[in-house]
Amino acid sequence: MTETAQPSRGVRLPRDARRAQLLEAAQHVFVHNGYHAAAMDDIAERAGVSKPVLYQHFPGKLELYLALLETHGNDLVRRVRQAIESTPDNKQRVRAAVGALYEFVDGEGQAFRLVFESDLRGEPAVEKAVESALSSCIDAVAEAVTADAGLDADRARLLAVGLVGLSHVTARYWLDEQRSIPREEAVNLMSTLAWKGLAGFPLQS
Repeated sequence: MTETAQPSRGVRLPRDARRAQLLEAAQHVFVHNGYHAAAMDDIAERAGVSKPVLYQHFPGKLELYLALLETHGNDLVRRVRQAIESTPDNKQRVRAAVGALYEFVDGEGQAFRLVFESDLRGEPAVEKAVESALSSCIDAVAEAVTADAGLDADRARLLAVGLVGLSHVTARYWLDEQRSIPREEAVNLMSTLAWKGLAGFPLQS
């Protein structure tokens, strides 16, 4: 989602287009204000709609936040799976997976903050949505590690947790440091670090 000009009130949109517009407005407000300080009034104003229109699509602030989490969580998982499936070469797979997580963190709209830095992580539904997204990313990596390294599911998943954890933690640090080195170089550094470890596990013969 990218930041767009606010529409004029009263403009009628198809339901899907209106929902996308409301989610985009909500993302801006949640990212900049945090969940607790965000108000439905602010989101409606940002979207250029009345509060009744907003409530027609989302019955409350939590439901709106969860819809955003689901959207971006699914996007993150899609990126990681596509990265892994983009090549049969395992070294390039590692780089692609690391790159996908860096790209997500570096994306427009700071969607990663909703997934990784939510101030509502104590809410069970939010915690479940965040854990589901990360678990699905880990599953995708673990499947590749199980198939290619000849490890059982438990060991493959532990390695996958390490790769995903290394990627999203270092990507957030890199972003907080104002992208002090180019993203491609950061991805190369981290994927090289990860590959030096994963390469120690031979391909299944």
